[in-house]
Amino acid sequence: MTEISGARLIDFQIMWNRLIGVVEEQAKVLMRTAFSPLVQECGDTSVGVFDLEGRMLAQAVTGTPGHVNSMALSVGHFLRHFPLETMNEGDVFITNDPWMGTGHLNDLVVVTPSFRNGRPVALFASTSHLMDLGGLGFGPDGRDVYMEGLNIPMLRLFDKGRVNETLMAMIRANSRLPIDSEGDTYSLAACNEVGSRRLLDMMEEFGVETIAPLADFICERSRAAVIEKIAQLPKGSWTDSIVFDGYDEPVRLVATVTVSDENIHVDFEGTAAASPFGINTPLTYTTAYTVFGLGCIVAADIPNNAGSLSPLSVSAPSGSILNPQRPAPVACRHLPGHLLPDLVYRCLAQGMPHLVPVEGTGSLWTVNLRGYGDRGQSPETGSFALSVTCSGGMGASPWGDGLSTTSFPSGVQGTPVEVAEIKAPVVFWKKELRPDSGGLGEIRGGLGQVIEIGSRVGQSFEVLAAFGRIANPPRGRDGGAAGAPGYVGLASGRTLRGSGLQTIEAGDRLVLMTPGGGGLGDPDRRDPDLLEAEVAAGLVSRDRAGKVHAALPLVEGEI
Repeated sequence: MTEISGARLIDFQIMWNRLIGVVEEQAKVLMRTAFSPLVQECGDTSVGVFDLEGRMLAQAVTGTPGHVNSMALSVGHFLRHFPLETMNEGDVFITNDPWMGTGHLNDLVVVTPSFRNGRPVALFASTSHLMDLGGLGFGPDGRDVYMEGLNIPMLRLFDKGRVNETLMAMIRANSRLPIDSEGDTYSLAACNEVGSRRLLDMMEEFGVETIAPLADFICERSRAAVIEKIAQLPKGSWTDSIVFDGYDEPVRLVATVTVSDENIHVDFEGTAAASPFGINTPLTYTTAYTVFGLGCIVAADIPNNAGSLSPLSVSAPSGSILNPQRPAPVACRHLPGHLLPDLVYRCLAQGMPHLVPVEGTGSLWTVNLRGYGDRGQSPETGSFALSVTCSGGMGASPWGDGLSTTSFPSGVQGTPVEVAEIKAPVVFWKKELRPDSGGLGEIRGGLGQVIEIGSRVGQSFEVLAAFGRIANPPRGRDGGAAGAPGYVGLASGRTLRGSGLQTIEAGDRLVLMTPGGGGLGDPDRRDPDLLEAEVAAGLVSRDRAGKVHAALPLVEGEI
């Protein structure tokens, strides 16, 4: 590690902290200027600052691991397409290529070079989820990536400060929400511009012409800190698997985690082949969530950057569902992608069970709705497209009960009902905790929720279903019970498929029950006072609690 004088060390530490502040402001600008409620309200985004080698130096806390850690790889692709010597002040670059971006077409990645005294000094990147970019929409029904929406290759969004009007016209023409899509695109460029200004202010304050020494300091210190953490772990290789529902048949994900002296490697050899439907996960997204899962255990207190990520590596067979090749459909890459931390934890539980939680819901229950109505629709098309983020329960952990209705590992916030009802002509008749959904155990799994949605204007609407953990709920560990499986159906009583485009007829309602997390340990060992309090709060029924816990008496007729 490079030796640094005491005064310089203090300067570097201050500037590192300032960089984190810079990207936090960058994120706030994105959230406040975006049109998409997934960005405004839920934080389904990421921003970061990179050095001229494409190394991520700082990321905002706001953002999802899938965006952040795939964006960390994306900037390298931009540099290969647009070498530094070809960049000019005022340039802004864009793509939504799933294999060079964040894994599906709905996410735009925008990169902006920052110049000081006529020379490039850094790169700012941002990503966010657009509600609609044409095609079949944000659902798993596509049979190739071309059916899923507008594909934007590596292009200049701005050329020396002049907007690419042809590209913007293409984006508007290929969206059911053209105004929103245009606004979201500009919001990404705007937040990068603000980040660049703040970086230049910092460089002026500290009198530096380059951030290269600071970048080396950040990456070297972060890498060394993670390696020190890895050295304290048991060494070995462990293999396990998870089965998820898939589209029309179950899919097995297999992982082998190897912990060595200075590296943790995850190999997905044995995982199922790519699906013909849009539930495939490009390797960038596979890597993003895998290393995030590892980082939560190994480096939770170390800032996330290129240095801290470098000791964590991932491989997956080409052509598998976790490394599909173009033009595989990938719209709902989160279905397997969000399960990867839990799969990694199942492996690590064989060698270090005290460090890892039990399986939880994993994949978001994103309710993608589409239709027509009297409010919230696009003036140009008369249609609406809405994504509402919902979640199930987390698994129990050695340090406490699983959190209820919490979106781990994505970290996005739930869409407020009030916002959803403003954005689209729908009404939420119910959104409440789902009793008895958390897997019982000495430590209980988190609860899911019950949601009921209908049309505000008495019209039919579509749901682009992409829900998991229905046929294969989160498993418990060490005697703990599985969480409750998910459910998709209608208020009229018919059960719907967990995946695929389906219509909710006028007068009926969509009913969703999100899964609960798995429990940990023998349920009979749970503190009876704690269980009694949960019964009193309506989280666990007395009937269910009494059947598994001898110390809790059944009360006749009480549920």
